[in-house]
Amino acid sequence: MKYLVSLMVGVVTGGLATLLVFVLNPLTSAPALSPLAVSENQLMMLKYSAVPADAILFTNDGESLLQPLPSGVQELWEPAIEGTTVTVIPLFDVRAEPAGMGVKFSSLSESTRLFSGEANVDSAWHVFLPGKGSLFVGQRENYFDYLRQVVIPAYWSASKNWKGHWRQSLTSGPGVLGTASVVGGSGVFDTMAADAVETHVARAYSARIGPVAVEGELAIELQREPAPALVAESP
Repeated sequence: MKYLVSLMVGVVTGGLATLLVFVLNPLTSAPALSPLAVSENQLMMLKYSAVPADAILFTNDGESLLQPLPSGVQELWEPAIEGTTVTVIPLFDVRAEPAGMGVKFSSLSESTRLFSGEANVDSAWHVFLPGKGSLFVGQRENYFDYLRQVVIPAYWSASKNWKGHWRQSLTSGPGVLGTASVVGGSGVFDTMAADAVETHVARAYSARIGPVAVEGELAIELQREPAPALVAESP
């Protein structure tokens, strides 16, 4: 019996130690500044609600905290895609005017290393802006600080809710500076190759229903047109 008690104490102690390392890990810290904050190029800002209930369409494996919508939408329960979510979201400009539509595909990443402060998700955006064109954004996102600062405190709270102000860039690659890769699809973006950063601002989260007040922002760098080449005139 004493060995069983010792084993249980060891398991509980190890579990608590793991949780404390995850929450209080001093070796992990959130980036203080967006990689595009020092860019000299113009930025196109697209804003949206990151609350699934506000989406036009949201679907996953159907067994998660966040339930698919609208009713009857196809669920992604097949083994190859059960860790994937698809969201169709209206996008707005900085004046809160409708700008277009975004379709975001997100999948749990095999590169996740929680003890290194990496809770990674691989995602891809297809952005369509009427009158301008379309573009694609591929990125790796790190939700570690979001889990540590927002989600876990909500579960620990007696009310099962978190309220506050949390803002952070989620994008962590594949760019060497931690930016997303942008490729033009059509229209004015046809030949575009640039960088982007996705940021979330959380103000309320519920352990029962998920995000309550979370805003998303997709900052896309618009590269300046190259200067015309100078051609020397023949004498």
